[in-house]
Amino acid sequence: MTLSSNRIPRRGRVFPENQLSPEEKARRQAEWEEFNQRCQVIFEQVQPKLIKEHYDWFIFIEPDSGEYFIDPDEMVVRQKAHEKHPNKLCLILRINETGTCGRI
Repeated sequence: MTLSSNRIPRRGRVFPENQLSPEEKARRQAEWEEFNQRCQVIFEQVQPKLIKEHYDWFIFIEPDSGEYFIDPDEMVVRQKAHEKHPNKLCLILRINETGTCGRI
């Protein structure tokens, strides 16, 4: 049994027609940074008073309303936030010194 060597390997994206333009990438990055800044302002306001009693709990922030939800279980806090704001984009952080979740 011999294999045909006529096959040319394809390189690149699987769907090149779905690739974003540099302008669209920059616009989305700017939107994400602005959203993150709005959430970070809320986090910096509430973090000092919550860190003592709720260290390492999860906080889910919805920046348009300024509401936040806390719980030690990530899935529970997600459920609380999505019940109240079903179609809103929210940011999840950890109530600690940096706000990071997990390890890098």
